[in-house]
Amino acid sequence: MFGYRVPAPDQAMLISGGRRGMGNAPFRVVTGHGAFVLPVLRKTRFLTLAMCEAEVDENCVTHQGIALTVRAVIAFKVGNDTESIINAGQRFLSDQDQMSVLTGRIFAGHLRSIIGSMTVEEIVTERQKLASEVLDTSKAEMGRIGLIVDSLQIQSIDDGQTGYIAAMAAPHQAAIQRQAKIAQAAATQASAEAEQAAARNQAEYARQTAVVKAQYNAEVDRAQAAAAQAGPLAAAHAQQEVLTAQTELAQRAAELRQQQLVAEVVRPAEAEAERIRVLALADAARMKIQAEAAASHDRVALDRLLIDQLPLIVKEAAGGLAGANVNVLNGADGLGQIAAGLVGQGLTILDSVRQNLGTPRNRPAGEDTDKGAGPGEPRKRILGPVD
Repeated sequence: MFGYRVPAPDQAMLISGGRRGMGNAPFRVVTGHGAFVLPVLRKTRFLTLAMCEAEVDENCVTHQGIALTVRAVIAFKVGNDTESIINAGQRFLSDQDQMSVLTGRIFAGHLRSIIGSMTVEEIVTERQKLASEVLDTSKAEMGRIGLIVDSLQIQSIDDGQTGYIAAMAAPHQAAIQRQAKIAQAAATQASAEAEQAAARNQAEYARQTAVVKAQYNAEVDRAQAAAAQAGPLAAAHAQQEVLTAQTELAQRAAELRQQQLVAEVVRPAEAEAERIRVLALADAARMKIQAEAAASHDRVALDRLLIDQLPLIVKEAAGGLAGANVNVLNGADGLGQIAAGLVGQGLTILDSVRQNLGTPRNRPAGEDTDKGAGPGEPRKRILGPVD
């Protein structure tokens, strides 16, 4: 609408001409709403209420006489109240950029004054205290020109080539570096221990895997060897059983052969030896009888003696044969043959003795022999063997 003006939200509209403002101000302040402004009769100007910034880069000397370069940033604005707007409008309305320049100078002065009362250690370690003191000392002065400070930030503090701050920080840096090295060493050691533990675990796993694999391979090899030996072992066992049976059969055959040799060779030899012994005994008996007969020249007595000795001779022969181990192969017939043989041997011995003594073998049956019988003695009859 013609003549109606509205300020922006971050502006204050200053209307000069006509009615004065508060406190005999040369203009009327309008914020937050519009107002009718008569052309030609009224003049309208706008003052920014937005945030402004001022930088400070100032060389300051500390209480210790050490020069420092301090850089700071100040955030400020025109106050929202009418009095602050009037104070700022009267000072900066024609050149609002001067607010930043003037603010920087004001803070530079207060910064030099406060740093001059502090040590480098306090300035470095207590920056917030420095900023608070600068704000407190500049608050009243800034208020008189209609400005308020929202914040003050100390960006950097530099001692140039003196190296004081670096020397002051050296012990702390050394301690920090030492702690960093210790921490790095601990981290390296922990990493090495972790790697070693991982390597040990891998080695243990590999060892267990190798052991299990070796055991499996050994079992497979044993099974394969057992399977491969099963056939030869079975054949060997079978052959051993055959050899055992053949050995037993050979032993039995040897025992049977031994028995056959005893029956066929030893026993007949023993019987022959016994027969010879019996014949020798009979021959000895014959020689004895012959000697006695020769001494007595008594033929009858010799014959009688031979007859009387014949059973004894046969008995001796039978006794010698009884001591021999004779195998009888044909039972009772064999025994009869042995007995007949013994009697025959006795008669053969008697006949031999008679022939040697010159006595006839046969004498007629019933022939009486009265040689040597005296009167009144009964006649003795000697019967010879009948063929």
